[in-house]
Amino acid sequence: MSFRASRMSRRSLLMSGLATGSLLAMPAISRAGSRPVFTHGVQSGDITAQGGMVWTRADRPARIALEVATNESFQNARQVAALNALPESDYAVKAMLQGIEGDQTVFYRMTATDLSDSNASSEPVIGQFRTAPTTRRDIRFVWSGDTAGQGWGINDEGMRTYATMAAHEPDFFIHSGDTIYADGPMQDEVEIEGGIWRNTVLTDEVRKVAETLDEFRGRWKYNQMDQHAQAMSAMVPTLFQWDDHEVVNNWSPGKDLTGDDRYTEKSVALLTARAQRAFHEMTPISYTPAEPGRVYRKIAYGPLLEIFFLDLRSYRGANSEGMEDDVTAQSQVLGKAQLDWLKAALKASDATWKVIACDMPIGVNVWDKVSEDQKYVEAIANGDPGAPKGRELEFAQLLRFIRDEKILNTVWLTADVHYTAAHEYHPDRASFQDFEPFWEFVSGPLHAGTFGPNDMDMTFGPEVKFVKAPAPGQANLPPSAGMQFFGMVDIEGASGQMTVRLMDRADQELWSITLDPKTA
Repeated sequence: MSFRASRMSRRSLLMSGLATGSLLAMPAISRAGSRPVFTHGVQSGDITAQGGMVWTRADRPARIALEVATNESFQNARQVAALNALPESDYAVKAMLQGIEGDQTVFYRMTATDLSDSNASSEPVIGQFRTAPTTRRDIRFVWSGDTAGQGWGINDEGMRTYATMAAHEPDFFIHSGDTIYADGPMQDEVEIEGGIWRNTVLTDEVRKVAETLDEFRGRWKYNQMDQHAQAMSAMVPTLFQWDDHEVVNNWSPGKDLTGDDRYTEKSVALLTARAQRAFHEMTPISYTPAEPGRVYRKIAYGPLLEIFFLDLRSYRGANSEGMEDDVTAQSQVLGKAQLDWLKAALKASDATWKVIACDMPIGVNVWDKVSEDQKYVEAIANGDPGAPKGRELEFAQLLRFIRDEKILNTVWLTADVHYTAAHEYHPDRASFQDFEPFWEFVSGPLHAGTFGPNDMDMTFGPEVKFVKAPAPGQANLPPSAGMQFFGMVDIEGASGQMTVRLMDRADQELWSITLDPKTA
């Protein structure tokens, strides 16, 4: 049986106990006398050829039994060490499943028993994922960013882009950042052109900016209340990275909240620490003992693909005009440790395709407006088409290294700017010319306001091959306008060709290209 045919149907998963949204509304007094409940379904992520991370959350202190099988009937299931859901982690738990064969469809089942009443056990909750291959085969994955932003929350339709992506049965999903909008309060109703947008699902935590740890956690829980996001999470591993809205818009060490009356907590460092903890508690991201909060990492996905996740947020200097002549603590955006890691990991990779998942685009001008007459660089490009300066310097180093070390078939995937585009970078058009041509593909938003397009910076010679964004004069279009985007990548096992498609939430293919792998 083929992989896609062996997957449980979405309906089967929902019927097996994942559709728990109605239970979220149960008053606490009635839950107290009932069995434990899994409040936000299950998630998987950071898959390897031997296993993957799994996650869930209970509604009370509970001991969670975890079973693993290679069939949906759970015949001959293997019992894994139980997990304890405790208040310290807001009853969220996760574990790395190991000892599984490569390219294997894995079913996992969790059952919670009340720690105060051993006779009170939950209905089981079930999820699945497929381990990474060890041989050449067809691969399909999707990517996008920007969930529940600009006040656009869960309406009657829900976050439909998740359902559209799930229908393609991808091997995994890359969430490229702005996974939550901790800085975006939601209201019950928002006036839109031709009517009213109604956030039919709201919680107290999303009605204000997130400041406490519980409020940051609440943003993650809110997104998993959406039926489409929850259903996809049960069937498709999500590989998470973060950007700014997980903390506050355009945050850097120089962020100043003294004039923002929405915040009683003015310390960006403290908000960042709470946001980072919530990010790691509420997602199936893997744990790095040497740096527990690390987001940058790589995922090896067989001989055809390796993915390198970057973090342009945690190690940057303060946002500035971005015109420094040298790489310093102020001008860096990757930081030396991450840049050295990336160079070494790319050089060591023998995968055909090296996908660099970057939370911000390289050549797009993205600004942090600090006053009416001053703006700082928020991303990488500084608006000056000349030689690299500021944050561009690290990327110039990286691109030169990729060329000099003859690292072939690098492709960049990103989100952040709330429109979709395809950019081809070429030294013939660039001020800095010490690199090989490469592609950067932009997608998003998943479920947020649509903006753009932005101007391009020619330091690295980008050419816009395709773009879809709001018409001039339009901004912050709601999801109901239809301009919600994701990208889909297919790698053919036999030829190694990569096809990239830019899609919208109605499942229309907007643009595509097929890339042939280069050989040494």
